[in-house]
Amino acid sequence: MSVCVEKNVLEELLQLLKLEKIEENIFRGQSQDLGYRAVFGGQILGQALSAASQTVPADRHTHSLHAYFMRPGDATKPIVYTVDCIRDGKSFTTRRVVAVQKGHAIFFMSASYQIVEPGFGHQKKMPDVQGPTGLEPDIEMARRLGDHLPPGIREKVLCDKPIELRPIDPIDPSRPEKKAPSCAFWFRAIGPMPDDPAVHQYMLAYASDFGMVPTSLRPHGHTVWNPEIQTASLDHAMWFHRDFRMDNWMLFEMNSPSASGARGLTVGRFFTREGVLVASVAQEGLIRYHKDDA
Repeated sequence: MSVCVEKNVLEELLQLLKLEKIEENIFRGQSQDLGYRAVFGGQILGQALSAASQTVPADRHTHSLHAYFMRPGDATKPIVYTVDCIRDGKSFTTRRVVAVQKGHAIFFMSASYQIVEPGFGHQKKMPDVQGPTGLEPDIEMARRLGDHLPPGIREKVLCDKPIELRPIDPIDPSRPEKKAPSCAFWFRAIGPMPDDPAVHQYMLAYASDFGMVPTSLRPHGHTVWNPEIQTASLDHAMWFHRDFRMDNWMLFEMNSPSASGARGLTVGRFFTREGVLVASVAQEGLIRYHKDDA
């Protein structure tokens, strides 16, 4: 088992999502190899939202984003993000972002921003689940099951992570069982975060790609570690409802209402520990079964 180099992984992620401005409305982000061969979809989501947010006045916050993953990104190469300032209205601002690598668009996203306004309010109630105290962090489970993980990603999975996850009903990847198409885990950044709300929003966009595709595989007794399964994020939509902090515990609750045509749909909701619904997400992912080719 490889030994990880000790480093400030949270600061590394914040710098990864911060981006370098190389021209007006053009930004460059480095890529992080998490062992998946391709760039983690959450990284592209977070960086794209970071790029768009840097072109918007500070008094306007993201209320929604809609994105498509078109090509797998190369985790060894940087990504260039171009931002098109579609509209700047009195209340709403719209941005379009295209991520380019090796001369090809690999991802595009539309994001909408709004000034703070009063209005009607209601929300779905948070499910009655066990709190984070007493739950095993996913990194501890990974270390116990390290020998069952694919060698190519073992050393990445077993290193410290900038965001701690505590699953409520985890699946053993070495012996996956068929379970209901639902999943939930608590998560938070491992250290203090800046006060800028935009930073918390693009960090949540990064984390919103955790567990979405795996949830659609749960009723079929497979995991993303199965070599017979090919997975990828296809599209992603997210809505931000209320303020939150990534350095406080939040619950990510997901369910998959449908899978067909080698695609699985998953919807999710983010709650604070106090039960406040702060964001919602929906994603369709590729879940292709290569049984005959394995």
